[in-house]
Amino acid sequence: MSENLTDTGKMPVLFIGHGSPMNIVLQNSYTESLVKLGNKLPQPKSIMVISAHWLTNGTYVTCNEKPRTIHDFYGFPQALYEVHYQSPGSPDNAEFVSKNVSKAQVKCSDEWGLDHASWAVLKHMYPEANIPVFEMSLNYSFNEWHPKLIQHHYDLAAELGELRRRGVLIIGSGNIVHNLGEIDFGNVDAEPYEWAVEFDEKVRSNLLSGNHRDLIEYQSMGETAPRAVPTLDHYLPMIYAIALQEKDEPLTFIHEGFQHASVSMRSFQIG
Repeated sequence: MSENLTDTGKMPVLFIGHGSPMNIVLQNSYTESLVKLGNKLPQPKSIMVISAHWLTNGTYVTCNEKPRTIHDFYGFPQALYEVHYQSPGSPDNAEFVSKNVSKAQVKCSDEWGLDHASWAVLKHMYPEANIPVFEMSLNYSFNEWHPKLIQHHYDLAAELGELRRRGVLIIGSGNIVHNLGEIDFGNVDAEPYEWAVEFDEKVRSNLLSGNHRDLIEYQSMGETAPRAVPTLDHYLPMIYAIALQEKDEPLTFIHEGFQHASVSMRSFQIG
C-alpha cells in the first residue's frame, strides 16, 4: 500500500465551498480551515478538481502538463490577478479518466487550465503548488433542472472511485447555497438569509444520514430549494463528492457558515 494512502487504501474525497474570489487573499475562519485540512490529509500523488467554473458541452479533463492559472472573475482588487498557482498537471491521470469512464465520453482538453474553483482553494491547502492538479468540467448542455440530469452526474462520478486508490485526492468545488442575485456584496459577514440557512440545514441532515436520493432530487426539499440553488453549476460538484462515498464511509464537516448572506461555505470530507 502506498504511504500516501489512508489505512483504508484510498484517498479521502472533499467538497469545498469556495465562495468569493476574495478568499484568495483573506485570512478568516474559512481559509484557516483549508490550511489545517492541507496539513492533516495524507499527501496526495495528484489532485482532481470538479469545477463549478468549467461548464462545457460534454465532459472534459485537463491534460496539460503545465496548466495555466485562470483569473475567471472581474472587478476585484488587482492583487488577486497577480496571484498565480503554478502546479504541474497530471496528464496520466486525466488520460486514465478519459479511458475508464463509461457513463459519458470524457475528452482531453489542452485549452483550459486551473480556474479559481481550483487554485483559490489549493493556494491555502498546498501553497507550494508542488502536487500535480487536473480539472474535470461539468457537462452543462441542458436548459432546465431535472432529476435525471443530476442522476447522470452522480452515476458518472461513481466511476471515478479507482482514482482514490491511485493516490488522487478528488475535490468537488462549488457551493451548496449559491444565490448571486440576492448576495450582500458589501458585507462578507452579513447575517445569512433564513431561507438559505433552512436549505443548508436540510442538506446537512441528508449528508449525515447518507440520504443521497433527496440531494439528487433537491427540489423536493421544500420551497427554499429553487432560491438556494437557482442554477446547478455550484451544486453539482457536491453531487460528485457524495457519489464517491462508499458503504459505511464517514462524512465530517470541515467548515460551516455563510458569506455575503446567500453563499454557504459548508465543506466536508468523506473518508
